[in-house]
This record gives sequence, structure tokens and C-alpha cells, in this order.
Amino acid sequence: MLNRRMLYNEEVGFVKQIVIDIRHDHPTLSCRAMYYKISPRSIGRDRFEALCSDWGFGIARSFNYQRTTDSSGTIRFDNHLIGLILTRVNQAFCSDITYFEIDGKFYYITFILDCFSRMILGHNVSRRLTTEQTTIPALQMAIKRRGGSLPVNVIFHSDGGGQYYDKGFIAITNHYQMINSMCEYPYENGKAERINGTIKNNYLKHLKINTYADLSKSVDRAVSLYNEERPHKSLNYVTPIAYEKKLLLLVQQTTPKMTESFDAITKSNGVSNPYRLEQTTPQNQDVLSAIYEEVSE
Repeated sequence: MLNRRMLYNEEVGFVKQIVIDIRHDHPTLSCRAMYYKISPRSIGRDRFEALCSDWGFGIARSFNYQRTTDSSGTIRFDNHLIGLILTRVNQAFCSDITYFEIDGKFYYITFILDCFSRMILGHNVSRRLTTEQTTIPALQMAIKRRGGSLPVNVIFHSDGGGQYYDKGFIAITNHYQMINSMCEYPYENGKAERINGTIKNNYLKHLKINTYADLSKSVDRAVSLYNEERPHKSLNYVTPIAYEKKLLLLVQQTTPKMTESFDAITKSNGVSNPYRLEQTTPQNQDVLSAIYEEVSE
């Protein structure tokens, strides 16, 4: 019992230092998310949350009721996310534009994320709200992150902002055969709205940002931390990038790699011949012929 208590106390002290380090990079990461990120051996989830509360790492929930988009009187695409069941990455992207104030001057941040994996694929910081400085560079980054190409009919969902139906932006979505989609109310673009709050309230507001250059670097760092280090509750407390890698691994494991067999000599079941006698050496032809005869029998 004394040995177990000593090991427990040692781990508690070590975990506290890890929590302090995590909070330095993720100032408002929840205690539960930190638990799944650390996964301590001798401390349960509820006990870990109680310890975090005792250490003063509890997070007070904040609310912002300010509306930042006026979509009245604009061109509007149909909402293609209504009733859609998300089953894979590159099925639907969502996007929104938010602002950040420095010394009374407003700058604008555009985010694009994959609705399934919650990964931020594209982002951009700009001084103006023009399409050329907001949605276009963010979309170009998202396409580049996906290897420079996209499957057809990817849904691009947004609010009714003019940057999402500008001719230059629509030309890009048409080129990649994307389906433009728009919401009528902010809650219909909830994933993108939440990203705005997560990056601004959980990262940017805790940093010392005095200039536009500081803001650009801080957003780059926040996006990297979000994608690569921040556990996501809806992803079973793994990071977006780890979730996508896991999906890729599952696809690779479930994809058959052996498409031919020795039965192919009979051309049965539509399979093809795995070996061609004319491509083998004379020494191997007799061996392969004997194998074919044995399999046929």
C-alpha cells in the first residue's frame, strides 16, 4: 500500500508539471481533454479533473452574443448540409470569417475546415475583407493541403457573406467541381463558428499580439496546435491530424492487396493470370507449369 501511494504521489507531481506545460500552449483546454492527452496510469478521469480543479486549472465558460454577419439581400445557395450524414473526409468543407482587434484596428481571419475530421485545412489573416484577401487564399491553402486536387462534388458550406459568392471565388469552386452551400442562420454553420471562438478565445486572447505580423504568426501557431496537439471530444479525444491518419490506415488495411491467384490460370471468376510463362526464365517455366497442373487438379 505504501509503495502504491508513493508511486501515486510521484505521478501526481509529474502530471501537475505536464498540465502546466500544456496550459502554456493551450490556455483553455478542458481538464477532460488534458486527461485523455496525458493518459496517466494511476489517476482516473474524475480524480484527475478534481486535481485540476484543486490546482486552479478549471475553465469558466464564456459566451459571445455579438452577430458578425449580415446576410440579408445577398445571393444564397441551397443548404446542402441539411440532413447530410458525414461519413468521410473531403465530403464537406465549412468556412467562416471572423475579426481580431489590435489597438482599435480590425483584422480578419478566414478558416476552412473539413466537417468530418474537424481539421483546419486553410486559413488566412488579412487587413481587408475583400475576397482576394480572405476566402480565395484560404481555399487555395485548403486545396494545396489536400495534395492539389479534390474529389468531385465536395460541398463547400458557408454563411451568406459576399466573399463566398464572389465571381473569383465561384470560379475556383467550379473548377474543382465543388457544390456551393449556404446557411440562413449562424447555428447552421456551427462547426465554422465554433472554430472562430476556439482559436480566438482559447489561443489568441492569451497571447501578446501588437501588430499584424504578430497576429499572422500567432494564427499559424494556433492552427498547428489545434490540428496536431488539441484532443477533440467529438473525435473521441484524439487530434484531427491523428484522426485522419487513423482513417487512412484503416482504408489501407481494408483494401485488398492480393487481386490475383493461381486459380487465374483457369480464368475463373473473372480473375487474371498472376504469372505469365513467357516472362519467366526457362528454368522456372517447368516449375510453374507443374504448379498450374497441380492447382488445376
